[in-house]
Amino acid sequence: MWQNSPPGSIYDYIRVASFSIGADGLIEQWSRRAAGLFGIAADVAVGMDPVEAFMPAELRRDGHRRVGEILDGREWTGLVPFRIPGERGVRGLAELYVMPSETKTGERAAICIVVDVRALRSIETDLAASQAIFGQSPFGFVLFGKDLTVVRANERFATVFGGRAADHRGRTVDDYLSRSEAERLTATLKRVLRTGTSVTDLQLVGHAPGDPDHRYWSMNLYRVHSGSGRPVGIAGLATDVTSRHIAAREAASARRNLALLNEASARIGNSLDLETTARELLDVAVPGFCDLASVDLYQGLLTGDDAPPGSWDSLRQESVGGSAELRRVALASAVSDALPATTADPARAGDGTPALGSVHRFPYHSPCAVALRTGHVEDVPGDDRGFVQSTLAVPMVAHDTVVGLVQFSRTKGSEPFGDRDRGLAIELAARAAVCIDNARLYRREHERALILQRSLLPPGDPEAAGLDIACRYLPGNTATEVGGDWFDVIELPGHRTALVVGDVMGRGLRAAVAMGELRTAVRTLALLDLEPAEVLAALDEVARGLGTPGRATGAFPGGSGGGAQWSSRAAHKNREADLSEVYLATCVYAVYDPVTRRCTFANAGHLPPAVVEPGRRTVMVDVPPGMPLGVGGEPFEEVEVELKEGALLALYTDGLVESRDHPLDEGLKALREALVAPRRPLEDVCDHVLSTLDTRHGEDDIALLMARIRGLPDDAVGDWRLPREPRSVGRARELARQQLLAWDLGDLVDTTELLVSELVTNALRYGEGEIRLRLLLDRTLVCEVWDAGLVQPRRRRARDTDEGGRGLQLVGMLSAGWGSRRTPRGKTVWFELALPDGSSAAEPTLEQLLSMY
Repeated sequence: MWQNSPPGSIYDYIRVASFSIGADGLIEQWSRRAAGLFGIAADVAVGMDPVEAFMPAELRRDGHRRVGEILDGREWTGLVPFRIPGERGVRGLAELYVMPSETKTGERAAICIVVDVRALRSIETDLAASQAIFGQSPFGFVLFGKDLTVVRANERFATVFGGRAADHRGRTVDDYLSRSEAERLTATLKRVLRTGTSVTDLQLVGHAPGDPDHRYWSMNLYRVHSGSGRPVGIAGLATDVTSRHIAAREAASARRNLALLNEASARIGNSLDLETTARELLDVAVPGFCDLASVDLYQGLLTGDDAPPGSWDSLRQESVGGSAELRRVALASAVSDALPATTADPARAGDGTPALGSVHRFPYHSPCAVALRTGHVEDVPGDDRGFVQSTLAVPMVAHDTVVGLVQFSRTKGSEPFGDRDRGLAIELAARAAVCIDNARLYRREHERALILQRSLLPPGDPEAAGLDIACRYLPGNTATEVGGDWFDVIELPGHRTALVVGDVMGRGLRAAVAMGELRTAVRTLALLDLEPAEVLAALDEVARGLGTPGRATGAFPGGSGGGAQWSSRAAHKNREADLSEVYLATCVYAVYDPVTRRCTFANAGHLPPAVVEPGRRTVMVDVPPGMPLGVGGEPFEEVEVELKEGALLALYTDGLVESRDHPLDEGLKALREALVAPRRPLEDVCDHVLSTLDTRHGEDDIALLMARIRGLPDDAVGDWRLPREPRSVGRARELARQQLLAWDLGDLVDTTELLVSELVTNALRYGEGEIRLRLLLDRTLVCEVWDAGLVQPRRRRARDTDEGGRGLQLVGMLSAGWGSRRTPRGKTVWFELALPDGSSAAEPTLEQLLSMY
């Protein structure tokens, strides 16, 4: 069968030409390839002597001899130099094969076949290189035909995929790769064959025969052409890059882990809240590290126990019934199917796992309980649903204390956890554990600070006779919520009330402690019923004592031995620190009498009180400011102001009216404007003041104490003056009885008569001047007996032989409270009785009565 050899065949590469020599030794026929090789057209070459035409002059003699031998019937093969057309002085070398022939007349002739030796040598070199690539290359080499079947493969390719190199001829990519990978490679081969654009580093994954592990190959593809440029196939060079892929994956994993740790450092622990810190951990871990995660913290840690159950000693003492109680505080999932379904039991999810917020225990021998006991990571088997592939139970350890457990899970389809992942899980859990432990310590200290602060401030709704009270306290330090500002409402005898607002310079816990000491001192001094100026003078002494270096380092009582030496050394060591802790404070102290609606103020360097009366503008009470507490050396002055019914009194600290952005005068002006509507509910007035003023909360503490004046009505006061004579005792009893009956307090008549008789008798016996009897009715009944004597009554235990001295014992036994105070013109002795609630009053027992004798 004849086959056409299209252009670009092998003959184009080896440059074969032919011509014939007639019996006369001249060229008789001249092929077109000969014309191309020698550069001489056929009409010129025919009839020429080939020796004369092509051979150099020095070789022509030998050439004629060779032609003669050929024409005599001898074949000849040899190398013949020739002139290359168009290149002067450059000679070519041709391999000439001469075969004798005969003409139709029987004459001797010759047929000559000429091959360009240079082209032949080039082909030999190319074949050797091709053979080296296919046979000696350490890479897999495969040649695909235009039908995308394997035309040729080298031994390295066969070594990977089995068999001999020749066995792979005719195969397709489907014989080596999975369907998806084969389709991808086929599409790439078609594109390379169609466009001629090479493809480098095409990543393919598959399995070598007998090897269950994934193998990764990098393949370079390029189109192969014939000499004329016609595409004849695609060559592929495949390199096994499995180790490189593993190294790259590990490097990527290391970079991912470093990025996760960096993200964890930035995101975990921004809040000093236990639950928030747990959620921050899961926000970092899911989905960057795992598909599903949960955090369980010990219940004791969340409830504020000082010794959390996660300490090593407590872990060793756990009963065999299971772990200590834990609460699931955080849960996160990157896969919706992994979220637990809800059940009727709120403590358990649909799959039996603990629900978010539930309190639970892990079984004693479970991997989670083991991890909590040992402090080491444990592998947890996959769940029954077959959804979770692997889980790491990682204890959260901080300062040798296990605070909880975090579980990282990966679903099927994700890569299982490796050693590097275990190390990262431990690091993530450890960082979160430290933050959680810090949050635990902060919560504990914060609660203690709040307990301290709340114990130093009056209750939320203080009550006072003749006053409506509202108060606000905003600490400048929002982290600890404690500061040096304070206010107080102190009940005084005679239904009077002391209103106090103070500010210790400084902030934080140390200022709060100093404030507590000063507040306690104020309460103690107030109970002595001193005048406001006297209270501040005594308080100034207390404040100076707080800042005295020797106060913190005084010797131990009871001797001057080692204790004194230790005290001296400590005083020397801490002298600079003690001197820097001088406490200065400002304070305003006011005493309000609801009977007269008069208020007496004394000020120690504090801002002036504000008063707004109905229908009038706010004014600042002109109280001499005095020096701050702790400075000493200056007396304090008092100012008495009569307040109208319904007037509003505001005591405050500088945090309310002063900040860095505006001066004090502007703040005081804004306060006066905010108090223009005193008839609103008092709580609303407080809120309005705080919301209106630009307090810049966070710069300083704020204390605000507001009182609306409600004087005692006239019918709630009984006031009589009695002459200094014995019959005044009976008159006092009669007046008391009539007044109590008028107030519908018949249950208190007998007790009141008895106690009034005792106090009036004492005033006659030990006092001086005119006697004054006053009864006050508010939340309690108060009876006061006034006289001009300065000698204060003293309660004592009478001897068995004494005929008197038991009156004050009786007063103390039958009253809710009693006492005495100095007045500008003498003294006042008083007692207080609780109002009846419908039940009979408690009578003194026989033992109590006998104890007086």
